[in-house]
Amino acid sequence: MSAMVNSSAPPGAPNMGATLWLLAAANFAVGMGAFVVIGILTPVATDLGIDKARASLLLTVYAVVYAVSSPLLVAITGRVDRTWALVGGISAFSIGALAAAFSESLQTVLAARCVMALGAGIVTPVAASVGVALAGTEARGRALAVVFGGLTLAQALGVPLGAWLGYAYGWRMAFGVVAVLGALSGVAFLLRLPRGIRVPVATLASLAGVLTSLRQSVAVSFTALFIGALYVFYTFLAPFVEARYQLGRDGVTGVLAIFGAGAVIGNSVGGMLTDRIGPQRTLLLLCAAQLVLLPALTTVPMPIVLFAALVAVWSVCSWSFMVPQQARLALLAPERIPVLFALNAAAIYVGGSIGSAVGGFALQASGF
Repeated sequence: MSAMVNSSAPPGAPNMGATLWLLAAANFAVGMGAFVVIGILTPVATDLGIDKARASLLLTVYAVVYAVSSPLLVAITGRVDRTWALVGGISAFSIGALAAAFSESLQTVLAARCVMALGAGIVTPVAASVGVALAGTEARGRALAVVFGGLTLAQALGVPLGAWLGYAYGWRMAFGVVAVLGALSGVAFLLRLPRGIRVPVATLASLAGVLTSLRQSVAVSFTALFIGALYVFYTFLAPFVEARYQLGRDGVTGVLAIFGAGAVIGNSVGGMLTDRIGPQRTLLLLCAAQLVLLPALTTVPMPIVLFAALVAVWSVCSWSFMVPQQARLALLAPERIPVLFALNAAAIYVGGSIGSAVGGFALQASGF
């Protein structure tokens, strides 16, 4: 698959590599906005006078809205120029983040999170489809690794930064930073992203085609199952280490930074394995790793140093998942890439919402 840029592209438009990194930067803002809640559950709960399980609704509600809206929005906007779709999505996301920063109640924060999810639901899948179109089949894994590197870098830098800001200056500061990063990405899209990048057109008909295809629907649901398992624990990683190891602001930030560093490495590992052994074998290998790592992390008593090392390994094996799954879907139905990527991104948040809800119920029922 090739990408063509029409004559309306501005003089001096960025090359493929620069465009991929621009898409990655937008994904960084989106990833930080989506996942920063994980690092600030305690400050949010304390400030709003609610328990941590209820505070996790900030992640659950975001995930549900994203999952429901993303495939529909991508299909409805399928004929809109991809640059303008990205600008509109990141603008809505930034406005929602700014609203969250000025919210004074759980209800208003949840409403702002809904707006953020609507915008993010356009940005991430459209960025992925543009990256695939630019790179072509031979470099698909590497291109996706760059584009989704923004999401994994958000784990490495954004979530720990948000946690530090949340504990030091209040959780609203974290959302304010997200709003600024999103706005900067929008300006960069307007100034630097070429117009007329051609990708397969997403339509409601193509969305219906995926949903009525058993093979394609099952392939997408794999994402929800994999991510759901992770988020049962990951959603509550910060309060978990507070309770088990009596860590404070710096300790929690450190553990989240270790997880984030593993995510960056995992993204690269996923791209490398996809190009070398194929997406299917890579995914089977990662599933096998989770069967060992998740029970060990949550049930086996261990010193903090060993726990931190195991968190790093777990993160690598978790975030190696994204690239092979996207590559697998692209091979499955190349003509439906935009819709498949939108559904796959939605499945991430379906899994996240299910996992965080299950974790919240478990926490309320029996503690860590």
